[in-house]
Amino acid sequence: MYDLLIKNGRIVDGTGSPWYYADIAVSNGKIESIGLLTSQKAKTVIDAKQQVVSPGFIDMHTHSDLVILDEPLIEAKVRQGITTDLLGQDGIAAAPLPPEYVSTWQKNLAGLNGTPPIEWDWETVGDYIQKIKRNNPSYNLAVLAPHGNIRMEVMGLANRPATDDEIKQMVAVLRRCLDEGAVGLSTGLIYLPCCFAEMKELEALCQVLGEYGAPLVIHQRSEGDEILESMDELIAMMKRCGAHLHFSHLKNCGKDNWYKTEQVLEKIDKAREDGLEVTFDQYPYIAGSTMFSAILPPWAHDGGTEEMLKRLEDESLREKMIEEMKSALKGWDSMSKWAGWDGIIITSVDSDEKSYCVGKTVTEIAEIEGKSEAVTALDLILHEKNGVGMIDFVMNEESVKRIVAHPAGTVGSDGLLGGEPHPRAYGSFPRILGKYVREEKVTTLEEMIRRMTSQPARIIGLQDRGILREGMAADIVIFDPDTIMDQATFEEPRQFNIGIDYVIVNGDVVIDGDDAYRTPSGNVFTREYSKNK
Repeated sequence: MYDLLIKNGRIVDGTGSPWYYADIAVSNGKIESIGLLTSQKAKTVIDAKQQVVSPGFIDMHTHSDLVILDEPLIEAKVRQGITTDLLGQDGIAAAPLPPEYVSTWQKNLAGLNGTPPIEWDWETVGDYIQKIKRNNPSYNLAVLAPHGNIRMEVMGLANRPATDDEIKQMVAVLRRCLDEGAVGLSTGLIYLPCCFAEMKELEALCQVLGEYGAPLVIHQRSEGDEILESMDELIAMMKRCGAHLHFSHLKNCGKDNWYKTEQVLEKIDKAREDGLEVTFDQYPYIAGSTMFSAILPPWAHDGGTEEMLKRLEDESLREKMIEEMKSALKGWDSMSKWAGWDGIIITSVDSDEKSYCVGKTVTEIAEIEGKSEAVTALDLILHEKNGVGMIDFVMNEESVKRIVAHPAGTVGSDGLLGGEPHPRAYGSFPRILGKYVREEKVTTLEEMIRRMTSQPARIIGLQDRGILREGMAADIVIFDPDTIMDQATFEEPRQFNIGIDYVIVNGDVVIDGDDAYRTPSGNVFTREYSKNK
């Protein structure tokens, strides 16, 4: 007798092949049989009623790093069909974390990962992975090694180039992280302290990735004004390193830059034709979301949050920040210039005193407080000690659609879960399947499922999932392709999607209609490497 039998489903197996009718039998967390199994018995039987049965979705860009230590089941994620989250993004995440930097790092991450009530008692990637395991997550997780954390361990948060000796130390720390199970390296070249690194430093780390066969997952230094130049330098570097280049949340920001989208995709195609593996992830919305202090020029972050707050108290430095936010700097994108203050919405704050700001644009807050918009923004960061999140409207629908259509893409929700979040935290995967596949026919269902399942599994080295095949792990989603759709909006973001009936993690039913089960079903994946050099 099987543990679970899924009958009468339309199988979309994750390979990109056309769907077919079959039943799926599961035992001991694995797919035991696929075929016509109507006479077979099981402890639990699900009638899929000719709905789509697919592999569980893999979210290639998440910020659940701290929340997962407080909530073993994050319903906003799993109800989208997500059975695996990739943590450690943008070069600034949970681990490694030297004890002397815990307080500083908590403040630095507050606007991105929130401030859940957890104990920060880990130091290495290995420690952090074990802590997640002890919390018995209800779905799967994998961890990237963040460049900023590695840099912080070696040389703190100073705004200066690394010495040759410090680069060697960073290389050693990266090797340790990978040997402890990290599935790649992330960096965010707009975030402290990654933004202080020279390309020489990044290239030395990427040489290690080429050796291990692991990807660089990168928030590049420009996603608008200098996006083409940014891509060129990265592609050239990664060709020298022989490593996989994966762009985080690929997009083209700022009205004056939207015409570049075709050139962006052509650069990816050309690099692939030249033999460099280039992939990306994307969320399907015209607005981004990150920590509000990302509006500040890089030098303002030198030394960490405490030093940044001191600069915000200095009138001459405030004036300099305001002027540079208006004009931007070479090598640095100004989000406030792209979006305008009326295109930035505050999503979260730390204090009750400023709670009225949540859900309002900076322009609206400035009108309430009787100040200029720029001064209002700086005052808010200072008052909340950097614990502020934002949504920024910087993209257009045509660019989003063109990127959705590209076969090298995967999906990443990039969901910040605090306050009044961006709707992508609740709706990214159903939105793509409902809006872009069913309604707008940007690509086929089978192709998009491949890009949500087997493609991300291959990128991060998950060999036992991403495809519905006998012997593979039973991460499975059952959904109605005719009704699946996101319900989360910018006005009311905390709404679950419609059309997903079941989510199964390692053979256990975690979502059954309106019911969600906190079962210790999830794994934390560690990657074993066969080194190339």
